Amino acid sequence: MVSIALLRHGPTLWNAQGRLQGRRDTELSDSGRAMIRGWRLPAPWAGAAIVSSPLQRCLDTIDILRAAHPDLATPSIDPRFIETDWGTWVGRTLSDVRSEYGEAMTRNEARGLDFRPDGGESPRDVQARLLPALTELARQQEDRLVVAHRGIIRAIYALAADWDMRANPPDKLSRQALQIFTLSADGHPSVAELNVRLSAQTAA
Repeated sequence: MVSIALLRHGPTLWNAQGRLQGRRDTELSDSGRAMIRGWRLPAPWAGAAIVSSPLQRCLDTIDILRAAHPDLATPSIDPRFIETDWGTWVGRTLSDVRSEYGEAMTRNEARGLDFRPDGGESPRDVQARLLPALTELARQQEDRLVVAHRGIIRAIYALAADWDMRANPPDKLSRQALQIFTLSADGHPSVAELNVRLSAQTAA
């Protein structure tokens, strides 16, 4: 059975500011780069084949990791692992959006998998574009390290945990750890191990 280890990119300045990034190609912050330099991938992921989102913050994360893990291969870029499209809300904070939309935003967030930003995509949309990619990975019969985004990791976790996103997730997912899943032949993920720590990091 094929396994994938999901890793979120390092922090950006927009992360620190609480701004919604979506598909905006933001760069890693200086502190984010320093954080990644302290990460060490556990075996067998230190030599795994890599799939990456096309966004630069993921590719830069991989470049920094490869300096400490010379066995890591050049990543394969798959646009289906790009972050959730936040539409017209990109660059804003959730608190600002909630203040503007009020009760309408409360109702929208209560829709869980069907929550949708203006002009953006829902978590269910994200799952729909990810499933064919996961199916392809399952058929290739090779474990992969996938460097992507929080929205991608949550969408895959929701599939594995049967979480409808209407309440808090059954498990708290660290943003600085590997989230490992096994894939069935049809690409459906199952939780294997969550929050596998990287060295020189604090819990998130």
